[in-house]
Amino acid sequence: YEALMGDDEPQTFVLPTRVENLFIIPADRSLTGAEIELVSMLAREQRLKRIVDALRPEFDDIFIDCPPSLGLLTLNALVAADAVLIPLHCEYFALEGLADLVGTMRRVRTALNPSLDIEGVLLTMYDDRTNLGQLVARDVREFFKDKVFDTIIPRNVRLGEAPSHGVPAVLYDVKSRGAAAYVALAKEMLARRAAWTIR
Repeated sequence: YEALMGDDEPQTFVLPTRVENLFIIPADRSLTGAEIELVSMLAREQRLKRIVDALRPEFDDIFIDCPPSLGLLTLNALVAADAVLIPLHCEYFALEGLADLVGTMRRVRTALNPSLDIEGVLLTMYDDRTNLGQLVARDVREFFKDKVFDTIIPRNVRLGEAPSHGVPAVLYDVKSRGAAAYVALAKEMLARRAAWTIR
């Protein structure tokens, strides 16, 4: 909230974590007020871009974790980002939200960030025992083709427990199915980027 609403140097807000080379700018409940306060600000959709642009030289990757809504905070993220990684719950209503997001991205490309792209669609909360999960996965792959990651994040109790302990799933229980899936995702992302660089 303080980084977004103020004019201090963004580096002031970057904190180290227990994981080597992983840094965060954490949010708290104050951020919920930013959605309302941004409405009256000039260049309100550019606030996060200022922060990200200042930090780009210092980091290989910057991930922006967005709320599951298409308000001003998410708009700020879309304007600041190079690409969007879309986590999609394998449930029916998630498909409707996905259509809204794609429409919003199209408008952001036209008006504010012409280089915005889709990094990939990540199927999450997947339960291969249900017909619905399989159906959603098939429909998403048919529509997004090679933009859908091969890696699928399964429903996994350990993934749900990790945040309550304040650590990433790969540190909480590296042998769990969920942690293994995220490691596979990281490898797949790096492999895709290497392939794009070669092209």
